[in-house]
Amino acid sequence: MSTGVERIAAAFAATDGHAALMPYLMGGFPDLDASLEVGEAYADGGADLVELGVPFSDPLADGPVIHAAGTRALASGATVPAVIELARALAERLPVVLMCYANLVMARGVERFTDELAQANVSGLIIPDLPLEESPAALEACDAAGLALVPLVAPTTPEERLARICAQARGFIYAVSVTGTTGERTELDAGALLGRVRAHATVPVALGFGIATGEQAAAAAAAGADGVIVGSRLVRAAADGEDIRALVAELSEALRSTAY
Repeated sequence: MSTGVERIAAAFAATDGHAALMPYLMGGFPDLDASLEVGEAYADGGADLVELGVPFSDPLADGPVIHAAGTRALASGATVPAVIELARALAERLPVVLMCYANLVMARGVERFTDELAQANVSGLIIPDLPLEESPAALEACDAAGLALVPLVAPTTPEERLARICAQARGFIYAVSVTGTTGERTELDAGALLGRVRAHATVPVALGFGIATGEQAAAAAAAGADGVIVGSRLVRAAADGEDIRALVAELSEALRSTAY
């Protein structure tokens, strides 16, 4: 059986020259059954991977839309084990990268947590509030379980630190396009950041935060992103009852039209 690292690599390699599409899904929003339906719509619409968020009471990186979705998911009864089971179901369709805050990982124990993810066929793990200096234990546990520990970098990341982060990246590097929290933006210019990251990266670079439209996704790909992550727009669509599959298909088509 392939490892999570290998599944992520295969997903990026299978895009036929266009950037990979990685929509974000809040586990348990609007409820667990509905979030599975949203994830299935992502796969049906042409997503290449999915980022699955675990709801948390104090999400440092989440803007208002995703924060509200996490609050509702918790109120509807979403738990860490339940979201892992959701990941197991979605992993039958496409690689799942779990986004989980450090408190939830450490509360269960990093080795136990990564083993549970590997058993559920999760491919990677993002811990947005885990500093580089405190990451060795999580990296060792992920490596042992075959998971990709995906780091984040930002426009404010100093060059020396950027090089160190990229040197230990697994799966892909999550480039945060803006300073601040998640949320839709009307204007994005991440070309300079992508250039800096790609100078150090040995794995694909995915751009997230602020991307909401096919035009913005295509621009990110044209600027050098190997993958594009779309979150708040799709979470808002799920809240409003929009056609999720059609939205993802529109994003996927925009990326396919800008194949490099």
